[in-house]
Amino acid sequence: MTVEHDVRDLSLATGGRYRIEWAERDMPVLRQIRERFEKEKPLQGVRLSACLHVTTETANLARTLQAGGADVVLTASNPLSTQDDVAASLVSHFEIPVYAIKGEDDATYYDHLRQALDHKPHITMDDGADLVSELHKNRTDLLDDVIGGTEETTTGVIRLRAMANDGALKFPVIAVNDSMTKHLFDNRYGTGQSTIDGIIRATNMLLAGRTFVVGGYGWCSRGIAMRARGMGANVIVTEVEHLKALEAVMDGFRVMPMVEAAPLGDVFVTSTGDINVLDVHHFEVMKDGAIIANSGHFNVELNISGLKKMAEGEPRRVRPFVDQYRLPDGRVINLLAEGRLVNLSAAEGHPASVMDMSFANQSLGAEYMLTEGENLQPKVYTIPQELDQEIARLKLESMGVAIDTLTEQQVTYLNQWREGT
Repeated sequence: MTVEHDVRDLSLATGGRYRIEWAERDMPVLRQIRERFEKEKPLQGVRLSACLHVTTETANLARTLQAGGADVVLTASNPLSTQDDVAASLVSHFEIPVYAIKGEDDATYYDHLRQALDHKPHITMDDGADLVSELHKNRTDLLDDVIGGTEETTTGVIRLRAMANDGALKFPVIAVNDSMTKHLFDNRYGTGQSTIDGIIRATNMLLAGRTFVVGGYGWCSRGIAMRARGMGANVIVTEVEHLKALEAVMDGFRVMPMVEAAPLGDVFVTSTGDINVLDVHHFEVMKDGAIIANSGHFNVELNISGLKKMAEGEPRRVRPFVDQYRLPDGRVINLLAEGRLVNLSAAEGHPASVMDMSFANQSLGAEYMLTEGENLQPKVYTIPQELDQEIARLKLESMGVAIDTLTEQQVTYLNQWREGT
């Protein structure tokens, strides 16, 4: 009997399984955790509702949680990020209920969130905090059963900290995003490569020689800027924080306000977690043919409603994931992936090797929350440093990289204050 689900087409399952297995080969840390989970069953009897991008890498996380004994339900964390063949395989081959269809409308998206919450979770696993938000706003009857949660991305952590500051958060959450083995690698190298991948797949354009404007210089944005420069683009960075702007300057990028970059750029990408990073007054001065995209979690980083009001008539879908808006003066602005995460909408998201560390954090975060959640306050926590270090150790080991070990004399020296010059 097939488990409950709402996916596009179960006949896609075989292809999905092949791709899940392909990703698994590049996720050795998660595989080691799954092997331990299969023996120890640390999540036995736990109902876990996950709201994540339904990709091959996420499938291997779901399999790991299931191996640990968890009763897992998965729903999408973005309407355009689902890989339909992967969703089908999880249902057909691994008997994991999935509620996710690529391109689903907002009503369906929220129906799927509600179906994931109908699972009555003990642990939530979120990417963007939509599941936790829905739980606190509309399903407060379920809060007593929740031990805690984990959160994958910067935007979700921002929302959760705002909830905690308002006294609205009712259970503890591990900010997986803030683990060193997550944001230093996933955000920088994963987002950097996959965002460029999404832009190129959507447009088939040459980046070399183009002026490429990056909104923000957090870990995700700096990865995008670094990779765009590596493709030969002339990169401009915009920022609102002095320290990050200074860092971008010292890294060799031009830094200026977005209003000054707007008439110069050929391609614009935002990744800040805030609204209207690209706004109407920027669209008004952009070049004919400018390309705008977003790699932040929500499409609010681009003022799409403002662009629609400026444009004449409906946009033209000139390529898959490219909507062309024509302005009254004849210029066109090309919006990629409806402003959704371009790396997951127009491409496949992060490479498996970097998600290996991110989802190792999710797995160990769920285990930690189960054992320690009752002792934690309803706040946002960072995963313990020793778990972060263990993930790094396992990753290096899988790569065949050895490092030095401190001698007893060196340890003693580092823990005293009398010896100096």
